[in-house]
Amino acid sequence: MAKSAVRIAFLGGLGEIGRNCMAIEQNERIIVVDAGLMFPEPNMYGIDIILPDFRWLRERRDRIDGIVLTHGHEDHTGALRYLVRDVNVPIYGSALTVGFAKHRLTEAKLAAGLTFIEVADGDRRRIGAFDVEFIPVTHSVPSAHALAIHTSVGIIVHSGDFKLDLTPIDGRRTDVARLAALGDEGVALLLGDSTNAEEPGFTASEATVGGALRRLFLERPNRRIVVGCFASHIHRVQQIIDVAIEQKRRVVLLGRSMESNVKLARKLNLLHVDASVFEDPANIDRYAPGEICVICTGSQGEPLAALSKLARGDGRFLQVGADDTVILSSHPIPGNEWSVGRVIDDLHRLHVEVIHSGHEPVHASGHARQGELRTLLQLVRPRSFIPIHGEYRHLVHHADLAVEMGVGSDHVWICEDGDVVEITEAGVRRDGTIPAGFHYIDGTAGDLDEAPLEDRRMLAEHGVVLVTAGIDKSTGTLVERARVTARGWFEGERETSVLEATAQAVNSALEDALAAGERSSEALNKIAQRTAGRLVGGKFRRQPVILPAITVI
Repeated sequence: MAKSAVRIAFLGGLGEIGRNCMAIEQNERIIVVDAGLMFPEPNMYGIDIILPDFRWLRERRDRIDGIVLTHGHEDHTGALRYLVRDVNVPIYGSALTVGFAKHRLTEAKLAAGLTFIEVADGDRRRIGAFDVEFIPVTHSVPSAHALAIHTSVGIIVHSGDFKLDLTPIDGRRTDVARLAALGDEGVALLLGDSTNAEEPGFTASEATVGGALRRLFLERPNRRIVVGCFASHIHRVQQIIDVAIEQKRRVVLLGRSMESNVKLARKLNLLHVDASVFEDPANIDRYAPGEICVICTGSQGEPLAALSKLARGDGRFLQVGADDTVILSSHPIPGNEWSVGRVIDDLHRLHVEVIHSGHEPVHASGHARQGELRTLLQLVRPRSFIPIHGEYRHLVHHADLAVEMGVGSDHVWICEDGDVVEITEAGVRRDGTIPAGFHYIDGTAGDLDEAPLEDRRMLAEHGVVLVTAGIDKSTGTLVERARVTARGWFEGERETSVLEATAQAVNSALEDALAAGERSSEALNKIAQRTAGRLVGGKFRRQPVILPAITVI
């Protein structure tokens, strides 16, 4: 790499929603922007979360000068607890962003010894070889930032997650004036949020949700209302509380993260509510349904979150039923649709009225649509553009928008996880790849790679066939003839003739091998596995997991 060049390595977030993480390098010094997690898909059996592959960063830990967080969502901060075990550098972000991260790291007993540096809107901080500017943007969590990274080859603007909300709840708008000024100075590269790049128009203001909630509350004066939303969505929580106070309802918080985030937001003066408004969950039954509003976690169907427990009838302080209305004030994150649908089904079984964004405008996205993306491109006027934060189709649509807005097609780059680009005064070019695959976390088994996950998929989709037999090594005879049993495989359990035929084929194969002088336990097990797999696969065109247990004594 030329001394005047800057490299960007994408570790996650390009081609999926989540795992947002990139490393920016100059003069052999590195800063990391975000370290997020991703939720598993339904066929990722037993997986709790998915992380970026941090090997490349761990190998360069002595060259990393800081971790910069754009905002406090888990898809940008949730992987910190796994990164800071090996990379102990200062963590930069707004007071709320740092507060969320510090709380999570404290829970994981990892905060001691870490340095957290709070930044204010408009601050510029020297972080190693970089001059990083924090530009306020509106999003679905307060105190989010875009970044202007001043480098030797020009300004790199990272939009962060953003939208152009002209009527934000806290009055803190995206600083379009500063973005335009950066455009006047000359921006070498824009990295832009692509989540809603397929959607025309402009994203609705967060303030519109408050009006919808107010109407729904007014129409249900005698019903208990339970609202599920992200615990980090402080502006949404503020609007729910405001409506509850207007309706003279007591507010109950359910969910540990909801309680801790509300406490932090009140401390930072980002949530304006008197403590007297809140009621202890243990006292819910003392009030009529129309006197209570519950705000809880679990809007994404997380199995251990408060709303999921209510839907299963496992609530510690509350059993929901026909007198309750549940409002899901969120939209499912890609991959969570099935989990959310299951919670909705379970609530209906309890005769609960359920309202979600498919029925009413009870959610507003925190991400810019095409109109806002065009506006950002017009403000910044970058020489080069790379779409980030989105599935591949989102990146393609955003790249097309950039070309429409005047960025030359040869200066627009669609990258994926693992890609590395180099920026010089001459422009941007691709510069190889780094390891950037999925890193799976299983709550009981710890870290997993793709191999055991693929085994789990095969078990779930095709079942398992167990082949057993006993062999006398000294005589080379079958003392316990082969038996074949199946689990999780419909045809195998019903078609006993197939199992019997498989057992006979295995017996013949083992006898032939023994007659030829084979006595190795490993070799005989492979013969049994191959024979059973060939017969079952040829008969049913399926590939169950074949587990041989040939005992040689």
